[in-house]
Amino acid sequence: MSKRLDRVNELMRREISAVIQREFEWNGSLVTISAVDVTQDLKEAKVFVSILGGSKKDVLEKLNHKHGYIQGRVSRRVVLKNTPVLTFRIDNSAERGVEVVNLLDEVAKLPTAPPESELEE
Repeated sequence: MSKRLDRVNELMRREISAVIQREFEWNGSLVTISAVDVTQDLKEAKVFVSILGGSKKDVLEKLNHKHGYIQGRVSRRVVLKNTPVLTFRIDNSAERGVEVVNLLDEVAKLPTAPPESELEE
């Protein structure tokens, strides 16, 4: 991926986050934009959203329903040849990370082989 596209992704992530935090009420949910993946031609963007608490389905439906409004607000602050069409998706990376940590904790509790020094005696 090019450095320019990386900068565009990060800029879009920050601006979308600002719009979502400023202009939407989430009623008990914590909504965070974790990443944005803009296509090479800057026409589409996948926006990955982490949602803690509340209904993930309702939050995602609201974001996808209001994507045009969010695009308009972002386009005022981010000047690009094309303003990407936003598609919101659930980001489960935090949950997967917790699962991996829990699995590693379980593996650490399993019995291990005795050290080699005990086997030689």
